[in-house]
Amino acid sequence: MNDSALSDKIEKLESIPGVSFITIICILGETNAFALFTNSKQLVSYAGLDIRQKQSGMKVGKSKISKQGNSFIRNALYMPALCSSRHNPDLKIFYNRVNQNKPSKKIGVTAVSRKLLVLMYAIWKNDMEFTPNFSVN
Repeated sequence: MNDSALSDKIEKLESIPGVSFITIICILGETNAFALFTNSKQLVSYAGLDIRQKQSGMKVGKSKISKQGNSFIRNALYMPALCSSRHNPDLKIFYNRVNQNKPSKKIGVTAVSRKLLVLMYAIWKNDMEFTPNFSVN
């Protein structure tokens, strides 16, 4: 990939409210510019943001994120998730809906960071700009 194509893709990722240049560089560096991933589920699992159900027989425990992936990606997405939950209108609605009946606000921050990672992956792979209130209809 040449420098102008890379800078164009980075500018498209910077159009996401709450995501800065440093975050983009950290994510691209840790994921090798999403080269090894064929879908977003692989990426989420690689980052350790996938949900793990704790159960044994008839006993069902709490569900948590697995944390078995790359901790640098999770750390790089924490502050952008906090910022996006306040300044990105779509993610603000999502954050409030997730935290409606939850005991801790970090559950919503984790959900927003997962959604930001998937959003960054989709924008990178499809080579498109971020559009607020996007619908597929």
